[in-house]
Amino acid sequence: MDFKIDPQQREMIASVRELAQTEFKPNAHRWMDGTFPWENMKKLAALGVLGMSVPEEYGGLGLPILDTALILEEIAKVDYVTAMAVLGEAGVQTRVISRYAPHSIRERILPKVVSGDCILAICMTEPHAGTDVANFRTNTRVMEDRVILKGTKTLISRAAEAGMFVIFTRIDGKPGREGIGCVLLEPGTPGFEVTGTYHTMGGENLAEIQFNDCELPLENLVIKEDGFRKLLSAFNTQRCLNPSISLGLAEGAFDEAVKYVRDRTVFGKPISDFQGIRWKLADMFKDIEAGRGLLYRACLTANPFPDPFLAATAKVFCNEMAIRVTSEAVQVHGGFGFTDEYPVSRFYRGARYGSLGGGASETLRDLIGKKIVGDFDAADGIMGLASF
Repeated sequence: MDFKIDPQQREMIASVRELAQTEFKPNAHRWMDGTFPWENMKKLAALGVLGMSVPEEYGGLGLPILDTALILEEIAKVDYVTAMAVLGEAGVQTRVISRYAPHSIRERILPKVVSGDCILAICMTEPHAGTDVANFRTNTRVMEDRVILKGTKTLISRAAEAGMFVIFTRIDGKPGREGIGCVLLEPGTPGFEVTGTYHTMGGENLAEIQFNDCELPLENLVIKEDGFRKLLSAFNTQRCLNPSISLGLAEGAFDEAVKYVRDRTVFGKPISDFQGIRWKLADMFKDIEAGRGLLYRACLTANPFPDPFLAATAKVFCNEMAIRVTSEAVQVHGGFGFTDEYPVSRFYRGARYGSLGGGASETLRDLIGKKIVGDFDAADGIMGLASF
């Protein structure tokens, strides 16, 4: 098992790190009021970052999951809001279009994703159903020459900026998981309406959207059958990219904590001289490295999507690890950590999102537990549960 980063990966990471540290970090506070970081996205587009998940034939880089996770990690070390905006271009929605949309749509939309001219939004959560996909009420009626979309989605990221919405919906009222499919919708479609906005503690705005009998071309029905399985396959990717942001937030908070304890003095000496502080740093580092190992290993199983068991394990650990590490970073800053003058408060707020999106920790714990109970072999033991 070799987790070394090759020279090409290091070169890309170094380019992103320089941009993030010199230009994103000083301005990260600007996006806390819900303003979308367009200028950051354009700079990342110039590096090719927004095309990480876009196939090369459409102008993208077509990077492996691990490379994408490494880049998101670097951005999240300084700026949660920008990292989440990039996740929208590298995550499920891009992969759904790349894999399932007809060539005409891919040819029109994907180059615009690469250039930063088309922001994508995924619509899953409904007011009464998030993880409970089987109870989605949003429905699409399939006609001979068009489809008609009706329903409500909520807690949607990038609704005000999106050039395309990737919407998971019931098809022709078919009940249960088997009835789930996916349609694409562009803003400005008659019947499309943003009906509410929520500002989050991480700085983003989320929206509620209504689809009032929106008529769409038949080609916009990109998944008609077996949608739930395809959704879960694509979401295993999200379960590696979401925790890469958690890992980056933890690392960014850790970096700030180390710098602070070296500089801050009490009783005539740096607080880094106190054993209690050093132990905190040791535990933070231990947590980060454990999360890194789990995440990178899960990423390396992707073919084209990661192993669901390892991705879920990495996500739960990294999400909860980031909350612990960012909380301790606030603690070692003392009262200053509770102010907006120091970035650790932003890292802490951003970290709280991870375990809520892309599959709640409670749901994934149950998935992990079912796999253990169902697949555990007494002869192989734990080695037989995961991919070595």
